[in-house]
Order: sequence, then C-alpha cells, then structure tokens
Amino acid sequence: MEKKTLKVDGMTCGHCKAAVTNALTELDGVKNVVVHLETGNVDVEVDSSKVTDADMREAIEDQGYDVKA
Repeated sequence: MEKKTLKVDGMTCGHCKAAVTNALTELDGVKNVVVHLETGNVDVEVDSSKVTDADMREAIEDQGYDVKA
C-alpha cells in the first residue's frame, strides 16, 4: 500500500467531502480516503498495482472538482 496526497480545488462543504470520498472508495485498490476541506488535500491509501493516479484524477473530476497535484 502506498500513501498519496492529492490537491483538489472546489471542495467547500460536507457534500463535497462525501462526493470525493465516495468516488475514490468505489475504485478497486483504494483502501482509505481522508478529505481535508480546510487545505483542499485528499490523503489516499492505494494499491498502485490496481489503481493509477489518472484513475483517481478522473473519478474526482467526474464529480466536478479540479485535481491540481
């Protein structure tokens, strides 16, 4: 398992937090998601052999948010 931090713009409330968390946890290989609204950071624990950064970026962007890093 690998820990990654994604920078996500546009998250402002509990609904945003839930949308991003749910989108990521539906991906095979994502084990843990912690969204920090105050910083815009999303900490993710992933199995890199099952899910790529591009997969996570697409899942978040499909919810209407911008991934910066």
